[in-house]
Parts: sequence; C-alpha cells; structure tokens
Amino acid sequence: MGDILWRIASAVGATWGVLIVLLLAPSLLPEQWHHSIYSPASVGLWFLAMFIAPLVACAVKWEWIKKGSTRA
Repeated sequence: MGDILWRIASAVGATWGVLIVLLLAPSLLPEQWHHSIYSPASVGLWFLAMFIAPLVACAVKWEWIKKGSTRA
C-alpha cells in the first residue's frame, strides 16, 4: 500500500512540476506579452489544470502505479 501511495504522489508531483514550469516559462518573453499570456482566463485554466491533470496522469499511468516497474 505504501508503494502505491508513493507512486501516486510521484505522478501528482511530476504533473504539478510540469505545470509550474509551463506557468513560469512565458516570463522569459517580452514584457508586452505578459498581459495576454497571464490573463485571468489563462491563469484560471492553469489553476483548473492543477486539479484535473493529476487525475489524468494517474489514469494514464495506472498500470505503473498498481504494479510498479516491469523490469525483471
């Protein structure tokens, strides 16, 4: 049971890490683009993705979460 929880936490943590990098990446673009990229709608969608994407990641990686590594 502990391994399953660790794998779920790993999948959620990796997903959140990718989403945070995607949120911060546009900050390298010119200043005049920031108001379009960081609009309330895009930040709201990003916030929604923080809840939905880990569920999708766990569904996609369910076999790995259940059984672990398949290496012999």
